[in-house]
Amino acid sequence: MPYERKIINDPVFGFINIPKGLLYDLVRHPLLQRLTRIKQVGLSSVVYPGAQHTRFQHSLGAFYLMSEAIKQLTAKGHFIFDSEAEAVQAAILLHDIGHGPFSHVLENTIVDGVSHEEISLLFMEQMNKEMNGKLTLAIQIFKDEYPKRFLHQLVSGQLDMDRLDYLRRDSFYTGVTEGNIGSARIIKMLDVREDHLVVESKGIYSIENFLTARRLMYWQVYLHKTSVACERMLVNTLLRAKELASKQVELFASPALKFFLYQPIDREAFYGNPECLAQFAQLDDNDIWTALKVWCNHPDKVLSTLSSSLINRNLFKVEVSSEPIAPERIEALTDQIGRELNISRTEALYFISTTSTEKNMYNPADDSIDIVYKDGSIKNIAEASDMLNISLLSKKVKKYYICFHRLHNAVANIHSKSTDI
Repeated sequence: MPYERKIINDPVFGFINIPKGLLYDLVRHPLLQRLTRIKQVGLSSVVYPGAQHTRFQHSLGAFYLMSEAIKQLTAKGHFIFDSEAEAVQAAILLHDIGHGPFSHVLENTIVDGVSHEEISLLFMEQMNKEMNGKLTLAIQIFKDEYPKRFLHQLVSGQLDMDRLDYLRRDSFYTGVTEGNIGSARIIKMLDVREDHLVVESKGIYSIENFLTARRLMYWQVYLHKTSVACERMLVNTLLRAKELASKQVELFASPALKFFLYQPIDREAFYGNPECLAQFAQLDDNDIWTALKVWCNHPDKVLSTLSSSLINRNLFKVEVSSEPIAPERIEALTDQIGRELNISRTEALYFISTTSTEKNMYNPADDSIDIVYKDGSIKNIAEASDMLNISLLSKKVKKYYICFHRLHNAVANIHSKSTDI
């Protein structure tokens, strides 16, 4: 019987082969197809208009890289059963299946205390029942419960296929060329020692480039101050909608969004009520955008102002500091916003947001990147690299953001969008 497959043309990696059978069934599954309606980098398109790619594209790219990694490791004499190869490919295809609209933005807004990884696992277990246990091995690998631990590292680790795809893909679609990494070379340099992924010493420069690119992408794309401001606006808009819903104010929303707005869903409720997962599966970016468009005309001034600001890109002004924002500054801004919009102090708080973020690019305690030399010796990248100051890379950089409604007396700031992008 001829080898049957589907071929997908991907702008980043070219042709991706999906073999007929379990993997093709997963690609066609409604839960994976849902990711075609969720953007990979949330609201980053407010800064980088090209960033329109989806989580589905990312899942296919990570699947392609996983297929390449299996080929390389098998060629180096590491025996991987066909069933293990299929399972690890399934695990990477499904690793992001639990993401909600706008990804991390909504993790603690419409559902409180449940991470997307946990929702991914719930979806995988649901699909496993539908498929009569065909995903059991994939779930074991995903949860790091399978004896060959290096397979889990390929799904979730410092050099996993998830990171290798999203850095390359997000760099491609945003146009931030500094984020481009040599994913093909990194995969060619992968090896296994004592059930742990290692990188051949010839690949050390590619790893240095990978760590530097990751740092640049985080501060230049994922944590760009304008994207952060937009995310905070969306969070505040949804929190206002939830507050109005708790008072039984009539709000337009899709049935799935209405489900989460009109009742508080915490961790206990999410795990205790199967309806929560079913409704979550119906949510994507379109639910949010459609609601925002209608809310622009809602009689509640806070909801309508925030919604129309998001729709029309009247974004909060952002200031970034290495020190915590002074409470007096927050107080003064809240008073100013309240006066300008003629709203109460409590309502004015929806137009200001403070947040902080910290990121290090390499955490040796997390899952070290080890370099293997021709004599068989192994060194951590921190010792092996003569170019990177790993102590600096592993140092947590903390930034404090204050995002607030643009005040009319700051006319220059309203018109100078270029200062934000």
